[in-house]
Amino acid sequence: MVESLLFGMLIIAIGVALMSVKVIFKKNGRFASQHIHDNEALKQQGIRCVLDQDKEARSSNKAY
Repeated sequence: MVESLLFGMLIIAIGVALMSVKVIFKKNGRFASQHIHDNEALKQQGIRCVLDQDKEARSSNKAY
């Protein structure tokens, strides 16, 4: 039981370390934004954030 718990914690620690390599080793490193409005490929396809779409629909009285 204790061995599997420690093994699980080791796997999680390795995963966190690998995900943060860019942040740690790159000067001014930071995680990329995960927001839809920051993604250029989605903007080109016309895909927007649901909150923006809702705000637009409410302002034009088309929110159903």
